[in-house]
Amino acid sequence: MRRTGAPRQIWPDEFARRYLDAGHWTDETLPGFFRARAEAHPDRIAVATAEGRHSYAEIDARSDAVAAGLRAAGLEPGDRIVLQLPNIAEFFTAMFGAMRAGLIPVYALPAHRRSEIVHFVQGSDARAFITCDRAVGYDHRVLAREVRAEVGDLPVFVVGEAEEFGSFAALEAGEPERFDDPDPASVAFLQLSGGSTGLSKLIPRTHRDYVYTLRESARICELSADSVYLGTLPIAHNFPMSSPGTLGTFYAGGTVSLALSPSPDAAFAAIERDRVTITGVVPPIAILWSRAAPTTRFDLSSLEVLQVGGARFAPEAARQVEPALGVTLQQVYGMAEGLVNYTRLDDPEEVRVNTQGRPISADDELRIVDLHGEPVADGEAGELLTRGPYTIRRYHADADTNARAFTAEGFYRTGDLVSRTPEGNLVVRGRVSDVINRGGEKIPVEEVENHLIGHAQVVDAVLVPIPDPLLGERSCAVVIADDPAPAARELRAWIRERGVAGFKVPDQFVFVDAFPSTGVGKIDRRDLRAALKRTLHDPESSDE
Repeated sequence: MRRTGAPRQIWPDEFARRYLDAGHWTDETLPGFFRARAEAHPDRIAVATAEGRHSYAEIDARSDAVAAGLRAAGLEPGDRIVLQLPNIAEFFTAMFGAMRAGLIPVYALPAHRRSEIVHFVQGSDARAFITCDRAVGYDHRVLAREVRAEVGDLPVFVVGEAEEFGSFAALEAGEPERFDDPDPASVAFLQLSGGSTGLSKLIPRTHRDYVYTLRESARICELSADSVYLGTLPIAHNFPMSSPGTLGTFYAGGTVSLALSPSPDAAFAAIERDRVTITGVVPPIAILWSRAAPTTRFDLSSLEVLQVGGARFAPEAARQVEPALGVTLQQVYGMAEGLVNYTRLDDPEEVRVNTQGRPISADDELRIVDLHGEPVADGEAGELLTRGPYTIRRYHADADTNARAFTAEGFYRTGDLVSRTPEGNLVVRGRVSDVINRGGEKIPVEEVENHLIGHAQVVDAVLVPIPDPLLGERSCAVVIADDPAPAARELRAWIRERGVAGFKVPDQFVFVDAFPSTGVGKIDRRDLRAALKRTLHDPESSDE
């Protein structure tokens, strides 16, 4: 047996020693703690889906088989592997199997298409790709072919009908092999940033820092072996993965229930089927559930906690959750780069409704600063800067972004505008940078603008957020085009053909002859977006 994964400490030694001495970091690893749970209670159900139930021992053995199969396929410790799967049990055997083989998963979302997957493969120098045959009516094998056409002969493993690709089922059915745990200080996986400009950045998370968040999240959310967490958002997202999410539930020895959609029918059926006790959703889904619950035919009586995160939850909507669903509302605010805040389950109702909570750790350092970097008073809004035992110090292979995103002292510039109550709870006010938060999905405006400008008839384009009562924000593309202007449906089709996620396609289009200029007669795109947002607060769509 060989030790897999070389240490890649990304915290300065002084801070690493501090977090080790404080007991935040231990020698537990992600695949290691799951193996320990499987050995302690092998017959307990780890994953439940509409298709079946899988014990800890079964997931553990299948993960060992995947590890052996990936190594036999020529992958070596330290190689990156892009993982794009929906909410199915194979997500966990692929993830743990890759880690046990010493590989570093790169988490893609089911909605990502050619543009994003190629970026993740090239940006991480990935050596393989795991996906599925179909999800939500889309054939991911077509996507795999498109990716291969751009990046070369990339090994692909497919869950389901593999066609010309490698069969993931064959990996799972192979002979299990046990490798040593990765080094706890090494990078466990690469997650995706929400991204305020361009395509998502890659976030290196280590075993030590991530296991710490799981342990503390499970404690704060009062999980136990009797807890059943429903993964209804895409489980590759940081929120449903670790806050406390699926991995926090495994850490507590509980059961993860999976649903392929967060729609009330699909999610409520899973709640009844598996006696779900806790789940996490984004604000639009919480609103839908609150409206649907009073008349549902499903038994939701097992549900105790509904977490809401991913975007700011309006107090008016937050106040409806508990009476409609008979649960305790827990607001969650954080980022894949690290910092996570929770309202506590025993907080007063006004705190649960009106704030986004306080940090996990006593060693989470928060600064709220104005445009000049000076601290603001409690109650005043400013940009949140943070560092701590699970907040990264750099992105993967992105020196230019690192220079902008982190201060000289190692604080991460979140780009979020927040204020702090006298009790220490944060209230999210908005964003400093140019990103649209569409129901929890972050849309980098520059990426979409670049796609639009690539159309032969588009002279220029700016993407702006428009308030939406359900999504929080929706996207509006303001376009200068040649005469005759292309129809909105044509531009939508153009963006889809560029191979981007569907949620990035603008919700509406407005065509103008010219953009307003700034006060000095210069076009600054950030100022321009702000001006257009003011003048087009609720623009009429030019859609046919």
